[in-house]
This record gives sequence, C-alpha cells and structure tokens, in this order.
Amino acid sequence: MHAEERQQAILRRVREAGSMRVTDFAAELGVSVVTVRKDVEVLAERGLLARVHGGAMLPEDWAETAPVTAVPAAARAASAAPAAGAGAGTGAGRPLVLGLIVPSSAYYYPEVIKGAREAADALGVRLTLAVSTYDVETEKGQAARMVADGVDGLLLAPSAGDGKPGGQWYEELGVPVVLIERRPEQQASAAEHVGTDHGYGARLAVGHLLDTGRRRIALVMRGGTPTAPWIKEGYDAAMVEAGPGVAGHALFLDLAEHGAGEAAYEEVMAAFVEAVREGRVDAALVHPDHEAMVLMQRLRGAALSVPGDVALVSYDDEVASLADLPLSAVAPSKHEVGVTGVELLVRRLREPGRPRRRIAILPELRVRASSEA
Repeated sequence: MHAEERQQAILRRVREAGSMRVTDFAAELGVSVVTVRKDVEVLAERGLLARVHGGAMLPEDWAETAPVTAVPAAARAASAAPAAGAGAGTGAGRPLVLGLIVPSSAYYYPEVIKGAREAADALGVRLTLAVSTYDVETEKGQAARMVADGVDGLLLAPSAGDGKPGGQWYEELGVPVVLIERRPEQQASAAEHVGTDHGYGARLAVGHLLDTGRRRIALVMRGGTPTAPWIKEGYDAAMVEAGPGVAGHALFLDLAEHGAGEAAYEEVMAAFVEAVREGRVDAALVHPDHEAMVLMQRLRGAALSVPGDVALVSYDDEVASLADLPLSAVAPSKHEVGVTGVELLVRRLREPGRPRRRIAILPELRVRASSEA
C-alpha cells in the first residue's frame, strides 16, 4: 500500500471513529508502527489530524471544513451576520458560502485546503469541503448537492470533463466556478482557474541538473495524471533549448497507471536502471515523489549510487525530504494556490462585472542530497 493510500485510510478511520491508536491500525494494515506514526506526523503537519499519545484524533477546527457537501439552512441562518470588516456577502443578509471539491485530502491537496481555509477566514466567508477520490461522477454529485444546499460559488479540481462540445459539466451548475490546479479542457471555455505552472517547474529541474554538469537527463513519470502533460511539455522544451548535445539524450519513461508488481511497471523500472548502468542516463526528473523513492531503492539494489551515478529530482515535494537520502524536488506552491483560488472566487462574486482571470503560480526548486554536484 502506497503512502497516499495509507494516509487516506488513516483519515477515514479517524473521521469515522473520532480517534485512532497507531498500534491497532498498524496491525490492521500489516505495516510497522513506525510507518503509521510517520504517516500520522505528515497528516498532523498538514493540519488534518491532531497527534495524541499513541495515536491521532480530529483537530478541533476540522468540523468547519469536514468532507460533507451539505450546507444546512440552519447553519446558514445562524451565521447570517457578516464578519466585521469582511465585506459584503451576497446581499441576502449572510456571508458568502463557498464549496471546495478536491480529489484527495491526503496527498498534494492538504496544503491547498489549508490555504483556502485561511483565505476564507480572512475574507469572512464560509468554506465547506468534499473529497471526490478522483471520480468524476462523485464530483458531479457533490457539486450538485452543494449548489442545491445554497453555496454561492465552487472551487473545483475536476477529474475529467464530460466531452460536451464547447464546455464542461461544471459550467452548467448555475454558480461561478474557479478551477484549482486544472485548466479547462475546451479552449473556448471562459472558466477561471488558478494553478501551478508545472511546465516552469520541469524547466527548473532540468536547468538545475544541467548546472550540476548532467547532460543525459531522463523523465520518468505517471503519464496519466492531470499534472503530467505540463511537466512533459516543460521537460521537452528545456531539453531542446539546451541544444542537440542534450536533447539527443532525452529519454521518456511512462509508468502510466501501472503499479509495483505489474509487468509494465517493472519493465519501466528495469529499463531506467539499465540505462543508468550503461551510462545513457546520468540524471532524471521523476513524478511523483513516491516513484523517485522506489527508483532510488532499485538503483541501490543494482549497486548504483545517487547522486554519484545518477542525480534525481522528484516532482511534488510531498514526501521527498523524508527519503533515506533526501530528494531534491520541485515544490508547487500549494498553499498559495488555495489562498488565490478563494480570493479569485470571492472577488468574482463581489464584483461580477470584472474581467475573468487565469492565474499561474510558479513552483520552486528545493535542492537536497540527491542532486548535489
């Protein structure tokens, strides 16, 4: 079970029972107590859990943004008076209510959620959260219920569109929508969005590896993720701009949706290790972090060293710093994405005539031991 799956399971257990003992849950999953404790620490750092002796429980402030889609009428009435200095609500005598739908509350999105919560508090609006687990039908149901329950606008990280010409399903909800870490599938769409410039992030990684003297730089990634096309685009552009002596050594290995133990996954991992052994690769950008950690283990098993034989830079920086040899990583500004998304939607609701916006936020590169010169 991957770290993200374990963390999702931990969150589900704590939300169902209110608390969890580390030793009990480790026995259930068949993993070490140390592994579960580390997962709890990661979740606690993101504000999703509160650590207690021997286990975890819900943080005191989680109830305000718990993963439910309903915005009960009684709750809306109870908060009818706008916060002092917060600005206008909707004109109906209550603060604005925003819905936030994300695909995961354990990987990548916790900082987005935290940023959105903080911005909502600062602006005097209410935020409700739902987690779709990357299922478009679930997202549609959650969005429809939020709208029926009276949200004024939605922040949404959709898994997919519905293929309708000229628009996507979320454009038919009847409330303003701001996409988070997504772009409209249809070029003609007028949807606003805020997200990370992942192409820039890939360029940062390639530029750093070139600066350390590497010239045979590979890209290893899960090609089916929403982030993948932009990382690939940035990688390709950076390699071409570096000249034929670098571009001629480009190597793209796609893990697609395959997992450890599957033949296609093992073939990609073996191909990468063999390319390093033969000197055809001396550096790699790897998306996401987990796969970079797996690659590092496979390289060690083949008596190849990081960064001696090959330098690694991972993409996402969720758990990269926790690797045995800390991984350099491109770190999207997830917190800022959440803050900016709320600010964009609130301004849209309060100033409906203003021009629409699409905002790209630049990630940063955090250099660690895996790619030091």
